Amino acid sequence: MGTPSVVPVSDRYGSDVLSTDWRAPKRGRAVDAVADLGTVVEEVTTDWCGEIVAVDRDLHTLTLEDRRGRRRTFPLGPGFLLEGRPVILSAPVRHAAPAKPTRTASGSVAVHGARAKVARASRIFVEGRHDAELVEKVWGDDLRLEGVVVEYLGGIDDLAGHLRDFGPGPQRRVGVLVDHLVTGSKESRIAQEVARSPVGRHVLVVGHPFVDVWQAIKPDRIGLAAWPDVPRSVEWKVGICRHLGWPHADQADIARAWQHLLSRVGSYDDLEPALLGRVEELIDFVTTE
Repeated sequence: MGTPSVVPVSDRYGSDVLSTDWRAPKRGRAVDAVADLGTVVEEVTTDWCGEIVAVDRDLHTLTLEDRRGRRRTFPLGPGFLLEGRPVILSAPVRHAAPAKPTRTASGSVAVHGARAKVARASRIFVEGRHDAELVEKVWGDDLRLEGVVVEYLGGIDDLAGHLRDFGPGPQRRVGVLVDHLVTGSKESRIAQEVARSPVGRHVLVVGHPFVDVWQAIKPDRIGLAAWPDVPRSVEWKVGICRHLGWPHADQADIARAWQHLLSRVGSYDDLEPALLGRVEELIDFVTTE
């Protein structure tokens, strides 16, 4: 008598129904999401759909604005749809404030929270507006901390007259930054006359060798290997703009060119050492009691 054959019985209910997430809703289970401003969500109990325009971390709420500009506020948490899927909304994480710089643009140790000193009687004079703006951008923090004011003269030719008006003295020192202070130049003769004058011991005139303070900015900051030579018959700034293909028809063009160039300066590292040392020397001179 043979072994009876076994007839397989099909499982009309399939595999173990309890092994799957049989209670999962049609849209899927809710997942965590951040209530970022600008995100469009729908509140499921009211069908209110709108853009997140405000999140109140303390009240644990968010505000939605619909396409008609109407607003409603709801509690953060579950009960929202994002792109048709259920989400549990939470407030965005607060980002820590960026660390304060430890150095100023001039390379000095940054002093945070210190109030600017009342301006000293002493001054630093520079030839023009561009000189003053460059000094402010790199040394501004140091100058305010020391209470030093920088004034521009509009040229060096009448330096003696400016000094007479100011009246330098032991507590009213003047430091002067001069362009193109090289042997035999007009600027060097003016500096020598001031040094020999009765107020000479209260005035320090220093200068850099550049034709213009523009040239004190490292040329590679605007893609040049070196500053080009400009014929003496051409105004220097105009010649530079022409070489670079920048507009140079009037003073407004020159001003825009300077602002573009100045934007390339972020710290002392963008300037030539021949300028850095002279400005530091002037600051030391006018702040020495």
